[in-house]
Amino acid sequence: MTKPGQDFKDAVGRKASLRQTISAVAWSFFGVRRGRDHEQDMAKLNPVHVIIAGVLGAALFVLVLVLVVRWVISSGVAAA
Repeated sequence: MTKPGQDFKDAVGRKASLRQTISAVAWSFFGVRRGRDHEQDMAKLNPVHVIIAGVLGAALFVLVLVLVVRWVISSGVAAA
C-alpha cells in the first residue's frame, strides 16, 4: 500500500528538460499532439513545471495580444 500523496511526490521527481516542458505546453496551446508523444510527456514531465510553463505561456500570449491590439489601434489601421 502506498502512502497518500506518494504518486504526486513521484511525479514531482520527474526530470525533463526545460525544452521538453516548453514544447509540450506549446503543443497543448496549439491543440495538436500525437498520442504517443502525449504518453511520453505524461511519463517524463514534472507537473509543477508544466503548470508554471502554462501560466507563463498564457501570460505571454495575452501580453502579445494586448500589444498587437494597441499597435493596430495606434497605427490607424482600425479606423474606418
